[in-house]
Amino acid sequence: MKANGVPGALVWMLLVAGAPPVTAQTIKSQRINFAAGTSSPTVNGAITGAEIVDYKLGAKAGQKMSVTLKTNNGANYFNVLPPGSSAAIAIGANQGNQWSGTLPVDGDYTVRVYLMRSAARRNEKAIYTLTVGISGSPDAKAVGTNYHATGMVPCSVGTDPKGSARCSFGVIRGGAGKADVYLASPGFDVTLHKDKLRVVKFANNKVTSSDPKENIKAEKQGDDWSIAVNDFYFYRIPSAVLSGG
Repeated sequence: MKANGVPGALVWMLLVAGAPPVTAQTIKSQRINFAAGTSSPTVNGAITGAEIVDYKLGAKAGQKMSVTLKTNNGANYFNVLPPGSSAAIAIGANQGNQWSGTLPVDGDYTVRVYLMRSAARRNEKAIYTLTVGISGSPDAKAVGTNYHATGMVPCSVGTDPKGSARCSFGVIRGGAGKADVYLASPGFDVTLHKDKLRVVKFANNKVTSSDPKENIKAEKQGDDWSIAVNDFYFYRIPSAVLSGG
């Protein structure tokens, strides 16, 4: 698939990343450390043009992360990337500069701060304050649900560009490589629309549907699963979501 002459693979990468394509030299990495007695550290920073800062912090499945970005530039946003995957679980350019969610897996999460492409091309500068909080007990069920974790994954419907939407998910892990992923349609929530969910079942690297009428095509792409249902509904699911580690 192409959009305005751009190869489909590049369109996919831009949609998932939500930030301009950059070279490795423009990305700075900084670890966020929690001082004794604190759970929401704040860091101050500045970026210019295509500069990107990746803030790394460790967390456990079932804990809740909250992120707030205060900035003097309206084109300055953040994404949240889970361990081992480029499929962002939060995209600031879509949902604003405040987000919270239950974490699906153990490991190092990345809060990526960047300028939108148009602002980066103009070599604009942003001065910001980033606050990241971690709370809750590791491996706890998401409050009020039977899910080990909930969150968002890239998805699309029909001929829409792959990954152009976000779908709410909940996962119930069974151990030994087994997990059931409950998926809501774009705009719906797994915790609110329990009668409108699709269940994709993973077991020993085999992927099936709870509905025998559905045709599932699944392909492992790096650390993510690419799922097609009836060649009409498409999802990208980080494999770590299934194991929690």
